Amino acid sequence: MDTVVCGTMDTVVRGTLEIVKGNMTTIRTTIEDCWDFLFVQLADHRTNNWPLVGNPIYIFSLMGLYLSFVLVWGPMLMEKREPFNLSRALILYNAIQVNVSIWLFWEAVDGAWLFKYNFSCEPVDWSESKESMRIARGFYIFYLAKISELADTVFFVLRKKYKQITFLHLYHHTGMPMISWGAVKYFPGGHSAFIGLVNSFVHIVMYTYYLFTAMGPKFQKYLWWKKYLTTLQLAQFCLTFLHSMQLLFYDCGYPRWTVFIVMPNAVFFYYLFNDFYQKAYKREDRTKKE
Repeated sequence: MDTVVCGTMDTVVRGTLEIVKGNMTTIRTTIEDCWDFLFVQLADHRTNNWPLVGNPIYIFSLMGLYLSFVLVWGPMLMEKREPFNLSRALILYNAIQVNVSIWLFWEAVDGAWLFKYNFSCEPVDWSESKESMRIARGFYIFYLAKISELADTVFFVLRKKYKQITFLHLYHHTGMPMISWGAVKYFPGGHSAFIGLVNSFVHIVMYTYYLFTAMGPKFQKYLWWKKYLTTLQLAQFCLTFLHSMQLLFYDCGYPRWTVFIVMPNAVFFYYLFNDFYQKAYKREDRTKKE
């Protein structure tokens, strides 16, 4: 009797293990199929194998490390240290950003918007022609530029300028690399190229301002236009909103669902930058009047 019971229990256990093993295999296959569909089949075959594009783990890990450093590890590292003097590094960094932004702006103008693209609605050219690959590479460099701009916050931490690390700053510096990654991976071209055009122009002006700031007191007289830089950034979000909204009225094959990402972000960015403008400059103007 005992032998029969033990044999029965052994059979049940083995059967259960086989069922669990089969279910685990099914779950793993399902996960692998979903992963392949989302990050391979839906992706642009031209760009999906480029560094930091194919596997989403890379960009998510990078964002995690960035936030961990600027919010936790960096302040801990600097707690008992004097702020670093990074004047030369900042001059070089900002000069590079200005030149990269100029190049990106020119690529967007000459390669797309000056002669070829339709401002109302522009589809993605999925071919491997010289023109379409030029735009795809422009998207990729724009994406890498957004990653390089994470150094803005790192410099703040090393200089102990913690007041500069606001929610607006962190949201902007984490959101833009993620959005740029999605654009390079899935839609490197077409209607959204307008965002790169406008943003690159704004960054030419912005990093020129930062460059003059890093050069020291002798250049302070050239910085009277700081307030107008924020105004330019506000105008950028208005243009982005209006340009994206056109997809609701025109159909050229560019996915309309992207408006539900671009338009809310444009509104949110506008709100955050406008809040900064009101606090930084309106209060300053009232103080001067008083």
